[in-house]
Amino acid sequence: MSAYLFNQENEPDESDSITLYDEAGRPLDCYVENSLEQEDAQYLLLMPVDIPVVIIAWEEDDDETEDAEAILLEDQEEISGIFADAKAVLAELDLSLKYTAYTLTVSGELPPIEDEDILTLEIEGNDPAGEMEEEELQFLASFYHEEERYSIYTPLAPLLFLAKAISETKIELVHPDNDELKHILEELLFEDAD
Repeated sequence: MSAYLFNQENEPDESDSITLYDEAGRPLDCYVENSLEQEDAQYLLLMPVDIPVVIIAWEEDDDETEDAEAILLEDQEEISGIFADAKAVLAELDLSLKYTAYTLTVSGELPPIEDEDILTLEIEGNDPAGEMEEEELQFLASFYHEEERYSIYTPLAPLLFLAKAISETKIELVHPDNDELKHILEELLFEDAD
């Protein structure tokens, strides 16, 4: 369920925004990057207003070696348990951590990107063949919680959501799993690049 604040009669620009809500009622403010009318439905390409971040746990507290395994935290209960520590360490960088819908976000100015601060992770993609995709992340901060080491990163590639307008006031997120939605996503991305 999502609040829908986008005026369909105007071309999208940075002033057009919507607020998505997840099942827990957490909000995520997004810019409407692009929209497309397709067979009596309107599809929207959305990008969070604030900067998405991820938290990584390092296996056996050993991120200094090549063998350390980075584990991307996705469990909401585990994230809730370390959230206060993550928020405190980011506050030292003048970044404000927010527990938003679908992703954690920060507001504030990111530090400049340094090559040594880039982590490349292999993550499972949407490919049915099960091929791994690489994602580059910029390091922001590290902290300890109960003797376990965590690091906070922001993805270098923008985080985009595909949504479908259900009514004048409601939208729902959709996953571009089928060929029709992949085509719509490609059109939205291609038009956005022009």
